Amino acid sequence: MRGRTISDLVMGGAMVAGLAVGGLSVGALAGLATPAQAQQTIRVGWTIPAEEAKYWMMRRPAEFPDIGKKYKIEWVQFQGTAPMTQALAAGALDCATQGVLSLAQGAASGNLKAYIVAQHVFEKPGGFSVYWAVKDDSPIKTIADLKGKTMAINVLGSGIYGPMALLLKQHGVDPEKDIKLVELGFSLSEDAVRSGRVDAAPMNQPFAARSEAKGGMRKLFSLSEQQKNIVHILDACRADFVDKNPELAKAYVRDLTLGMKKALANRPETLKVVNEIMKAPIPVLDTYLLKDNDFGRDPGAAPNFPAIQQMLDTYAATGMIPKKLDVNQFKKEGIVAPLQ
Repeated sequence: MRGRTISDLVMGGAMVAGLAVGGLSVGALAGLATPAQAQQTIRVGWTIPAEEAKYWMMRRPAEFPDIGKKYKIEWVQFQGTAPMTQALAAGALDCATQGVLSLAQGAASGNLKAYIVAQHVFEKPGGFSVYWAVKDDSPIKTIADLKGKTMAINVLGSGIYGPMALLLKQHGVDPEKDIKLVELGFSLSEDAVRSGRVDAAPMNQPFAARSEAKGGMRKLFSLSEQQKNIVHILDACRADFVDKNPELAKAYVRDLTLGMKKALANRPETLKVVNEIMKAPIPVLDTYLLKDNDFGRDPGAAPNFPAIQQMLDTYAATGMIPKKLDVNQFKKEGIVAPLQ
């Protein structure tokens, strides 16, 4: 089934009052949900980068015996995890990629009940850590120098926002008052810094590798300075969807597990798959993808619940979520990777 983007979801340009999600209201998103659709098709949100298991499912569906037979997937692309949290809460998606912070904020507000079913990537010691870059000749030398400056982020409230904001606070910079924060897709970060449109921007792969090859920019800080083994993105499904359709949910989680195994077992083909999705040249991808300087991936896509709990505790202690959350509320026994 053809994937959709957020713009495809806006039917006839209709907009209704409600919380805006990436330019689309929650009310408009909710109107897309139909019981028949939920029973036959899993509506899955995704983004770029680092979702190789999903990319395999999208681009090599023949490798997954259940896709197109036992169930179908409607892929909906987003720019970040925070809009997908709102789409899940609105009932417009059944499952989606999530950052720990965006998922926690959705749960803490009471609008979202969801289960974590798999994990995509985490930061491993010695591996790649998302970082903010500035121009080589920038007067910004430390995090404290960011006061009064313009910083970019892929999406407000995204998975990388939490550790970034905590690092700024630790160095005396209020992320809400002391900086101007603008949304900018990862692919545009490098040009925005080089052109002077922003003072600092986040670098994620493969765009970090591309920028480093050109030179002229330097790392200001990385998220690993805030916490080791950060879980960047995981996969979550609405609790009501899973509870009503446990076998359908299991089929999806089995394929996420299989997708991760295929991605790790066949690197040459994974390079091709990621190239098809991201349009990044294979020689650029080859400099990091699934190498020691990349993110970490659990071979069975298993969520690191202890690390997620640590992140939840930090967010609660710093006021980024209004109350403490127990990671166990996001667990559903028997419907979590790895599933065979």
